[in-house]
Amino acid sequence: DWLEGAGSGDVCITGHDSGPVFEEQPSSVVYPEGLSEGKVTLNCQARASPAATYSWRVNGTDVPVGDPRYTLVAGNLVISGPQFGRDGGSYQCLAINRCGTILSRAANLKFGYLNDFPGEGRSPQTAYEGAGAFLACQPPAHYPVLSYRWFVSEFPSFMKPDGGRWFVSQVTGNLYLAKAEPNDTASYFCFTTINMDISTKSTFSKANQLTVQPDANARKSAPAITVVPDPFSCKPRPSIRWLRNGQPLSTQVYTHTHADTHIHTHIHTYIHTYNPLSPIISPFLYLSIHRSLYLSNHLSLPLSLNPFLSISPIISPSLYRSIHPSLYLSHYLSLPLSLNPSLALSQDRVEVNGGRLKVINLALEDSGMYQCVAENKHGTIYSNAELRVQVQVPDFRSNPVRRLVPAARGGQVMMECRPRAAPKPTLFWSRGTELLTNSSRVTVTPDGMLRIHNISRADEGKYTCFAENYLGKANSTGHLSVRDATKITLAPSNADINQGENVTLQCHASHDPTMDLTFTWALNGALLDLEDPGGPYHRVEGKETVGDLLIVSGHLSQAGIYSCTAQTVVDSASASAKLVVRGPPGPPGGLVVKNVAATSVELRWSRGYDNHSPIGKYVIMGHSPLSPGWKRMRTDPSNIEGNAESIRVVGLLPWMDYEFQVIASNILGSGEPSMSSHTIRTQQAAPTVAPSGLGGGGGDRNELIITWTPMAREYQNGDGFGYILAFRKQNSPTWVVERVSNVESSRYVYSNQSLSPYCLFEVKIKAYNRKGEGPFSQIAVVHSAEEEPTVAPSRINATALTAFEMQVSWDPIQHLSTNGILQGYEVRTCTTPTYNICDKLFYEPWSKVVCSTFSPQTNGISMK
Repeated sequence: DWLEGAGSGDVCITGHDSGPVFEEQPSSVVYPEGLSEGKVTLNCQARASPAATYSWRVNGTDVPVGDPRYTLVAGNLVISGPQFGRDGGSYQCLAINRCGTILSRAANLKFGYLNDFPGEGRSPQTAYEGAGAFLACQPPAHYPVLSYRWFVSEFPSFMKPDGGRWFVSQVTGNLYLAKAEPNDTASYFCFTTINMDISTKSTFSKANQLTVQPDANARKSAPAITVVPDPFSCKPRPSIRWLRNGQPLSTQVYTHTHADTHIHTHIHTYIHTYNPLSPIISPFLYLSIHRSLYLSNHLSLPLSLNPFLSISPIISPSLYRSIHPSLYLSHYLSLPLSLNPSLALSQDRVEVNGGRLKVINLALEDSGMYQCVAENKHGTIYSNAELRVQVQVPDFRSNPVRRLVPAARGGQVMMECRPRAAPKPTLFWSRGTELLTNSSRVTVTPDGMLRIHNISRADEGKYTCFAENYLGKANSTGHLSVRDATKITLAPSNADINQGENVTLQCHASHDPTMDLTFTWALNGALLDLEDPGGPYHRVEGKETVGDLLIVSGHLSQAGIYSCTAQTVVDSASASAKLVVRGPPGPPGGLVVKNVAATSVELRWSRGYDNHSPIGKYVIMGHSPLSPGWKRMRTDPSNIEGNAESIRVVGLLPWMDYEFQVIASNILGSGEPSMSSHTIRTQQAAPTVAPSGLGGGGGDRNELIITWTPMAREYQNGDGFGYILAFRKQNSPTWVVERVSNVESSRYVYSNQSLSPYCLFEVKIKAYNRKGEGPFSQIAVVHSAEEEPTVAPSRINATALTAFEMQVSWDPIQHLSTNGILQGYEVRTCTTPTYNICDKLFYEPWSKVVCSTFSPQTNGISMK
């Protein structure tokens, strides 16, 4: 009951129906463990008539499609929110119609994960100069397999082979060093990556510290298979030979030094090693190479076979003979043969020999879907086919010989004879009463094809095909009509134009006047569309025998070989011409950046196509984060000749990212730019300009505030950027120097309890980075913070002017006692107690008046 109910109750109609054939099968999926929001789709689509229905199995049991977590979309199975421990397993799709059932390959749904490396530190490793060493990765728990890389000191400085000295095992993740050098001393980190179908995850280990120490006795290290003779033997050291399968090792694959053999490449199925020390032969060393399965020949059905003859069709999915390890094969006929006792195929009519299934004495009931399944520990593969067993008397009704077969004089003709018949009929041809046999001009093939070469008028007439099998006979007749041959009378000529120009290619032909003549054009073998009114190709209106082609606004892509074909229903004639389109040069190729300095780089490129006009010059375009688009760069020399393939680009900013393009031009214009170079960063340099906007002032008591405009990115010239401030009291010989390490800083506050208020300071500023210091700015003058005045005005006097007005006067204070810029004065008045209309006492002890318009020289006011 493994495929219970497949197509039950239906009958496969021969000639109309076809069994399922997979167009898409499920593939294994690795889904991230713990991700509950996603979906997994297992694809399954089959071609069948009538259309196939689908069901799914997981681990041999039905998938509950009614569960809302499972959705069947056409034949695809969608699993919502896959869960570890619940949905993992082996999934297979069944495609079913009334002709049979086929089973898809198994697709595994597994859950991937990658834990973090342990947090404990790693023991330092020591190696000696010239010797080999390795660092263990010790990856954390994971699934599936990891890919390994190592980086040194800091991410992402990944290790490179360095001439083969470094090797990272993709099995263990270990890092191997063949010959240690002093500069290999560093901290190394194992970087692991897991690739799943919908995500990728990476993690890296704690530092593996490697120290390389000098060694007076330099040693060399290489992987080797070593044979050591008896150290106490008095005999001379024996000669040693290595054999593989009894034959000497190839020097292209192995190196042999004394007793060491190194296997380099081209490892074959087995390697046997011998050590012929006198009569002693060393034990065998076996190297076994495994490979995955693949089918070298697929099932070649459907077949139409006679059920009454002892014909033995062979279904032969042969497997590559060197597959290892051992292989298990099984065959299905809609169901596994061994599991379905109701099959018409009895065991005495079936022979299975390796990858071959032989069915003896076919019957109509043997029709159905067959599958070959091959599996070993590396996986399982399937091959499917439909077997149709038919019986039929020869019949030309659905495919008669053509009634009228026109042919051109001097040419050839082929007449088909394809009746429906089972078993395969015997076929032969006649012309009138003459039975046709093979000759120098006539060929009759076993499959019923009649070919006549070098046709003449004498070949006209009726031709009849006869078909016969043991069930009966049938025939069909056609008439061969010989016509005049088609010839090109005016062939197109080679042409040479500039891009944007029009050109007409001529093509005239003669033909049999009883037939229609058509012209087609092709460019480099590809047929051209001449019916598009907006396209570049147009027919030239003229006589029936004229097929000229007009090309409008020729483009570089339209250069090539143009072929004109004049064709009738019986023959054709062709002629070709070459069109050359001259235009601006193509883009240069292979652009690389070399010798990167602080303000210059060297560019190298290879010449592109000149498009039939010599390249006159090149220009260099550049792009950096500071510019919104591409701009022309300065070069040395400034003019780049057309034969140049390298140039120096100058005037660049230090520590700036750049991309470059090269554009070639000739007398017809400028071509397309080359592909952009990889992004490079120029070398660092000390700053060359000083910060601007130097000023300051204000702040709290005992403070000196200095401000400036932060330096823009293009003036920083390197990392480790900061500012150096120098300031002193006016006329003081000593400068105070302070560093500000933040590139975004725009102010500095200097606090000192002994700092006098509103004291005049001279300040200057410069920038620095890892490469050095830039120039100081011009000196600016800044005052320290102000404080409130400590002296009150003296000689205060108030004089009544009227009943509502009085005058207050005083002596202005001196500037030296103001501790800052004098802004003005406050005047306060005192009045006698007053009563309001509610007889309540209201008293204002002081009335404060602030006149912001007072100047420091004000010495009196009038009050109303």
